[in-house]
Amino acid sequence: MRAEIETLAGQIRQSIALLRRHLDWDSALLRLDELNAEAENPELWNDPAKAQKVMRERTHLEGAIKACQRLDQGLEDALTLIELGEAEDDADSVAEGEAALDGLKGEARRMELESLLSGEADANDCYLEVHAGAGGTEAQDWAEMLLRMYTRWAERKGYKVEYVEESAGEEAGLKSATIRVNGHNAYGWLKTESGVHRLVRISPYDSAARRHTSFTSVWVFPVIDDSIDIDIQEKDCRVDTYRSQGAGGQHVNTTDSAVRITHQPTGIVVQCQSERSQIQNRAKAWDMLRARLYERELQRREEAAQAEADSKTDIGWGHQIRSYVLQPYQMVKDLRTSVETSDPQRVLDGDLDPFMSAALAARVEAQNAAAES
Repeated sequence: MRAEIETLAGQIRQSIALLRRHLDWDSALLRLDELNAEAENPELWNDPAKAQKVMRERTHLEGAIKACQRLDQGLEDALTLIELGEAEDDADSVAEGEAALDGLKGEARRMELESLLSGEADANDCYLEVHAGAGGTEAQDWAEMLLRMYTRWAERKGYKVEYVEESAGEEAGLKSATIRVNGHNAYGWLKTESGVHRLVRISPYDSAARRHTSFTSVWVFPVIDDSIDIDIQEKDCRVDTYRSQGAGGQHVNTTDSAVRITHQPTGIVVQCQSERSQIQNRAKAWDMLRARLYERELQRREEAAQAEADSKTDIGWGHQIRSYVLQPYQMVKDLRTSVETSDPQRVLDGDLDPFMSAALAARVEAQNAAAES
């Protein structure tokens, strides 16, 4: 068998071994047995919240175990096919086996990246906010483009997107918007997107067709459940109600159903207008505030660890992280990892995985370096 095939097979075996170590294979198999036994206990369903948590953990663990097993079996099948093809001088079988190995390598790489999503809240759903920077209509249009980009990305992942709040621009675009992204590891993937995104293009709103630079900030924070205790003093918060904007029917647009909560000690502001009832919007806004304060604590811990890591892997929250250039040339470049592409339209259509993967890997490397120092 050719040396390059052996090398590729060795890389896949290394990935499988890494994934098994990450799962703590023997412990994972025992835990899955425990979860299966719990799921078969009729009394579990007397507590729907606990049942949902058990089933979510079982689904995730079972999927990870089966994925490793598929990789292992796929590798053996591909190598067997190549060996038989070479023995029988069947070039088509050899080519089919090589193609299978290439596919397995890509799948192993994807699973390795998924295994990095082991942070405290990485598996959770998340909220994603966009806020247009200075620049009027141009910046507001950019905010809407970014929101569309993340919605497309979520659809590619099979995630569900809920619109929580939206403030329309005067002429076009958005001043701000908040969405909730529901799906396993939604926060783990999207957390690397927090920061300032820069767009350079010929403005469609400039009659002189001049090149404009626009900035929009993105903020991502996890949805948290009742098992995480966040102490909020109501006296520290200002609650305002206002008239909802955008689509939603006559009732939504003509009553003060939207709710804004300002946490005065931190300056954090959350708002919700997605529900028809002010009571429902208020409850959701309080949940969002708890989530923002929890994310703030996660950020504080992470920044303390990153301060000890190599400066090249430092990820500054709230600072410019990526440039999207449409004119005079075509390029999207991540300023943290130097990952770039000359196809910005593909990125704006939701192809963000290469950027997210590189940023996630850099973040984990920074944390590991800080832990070892």
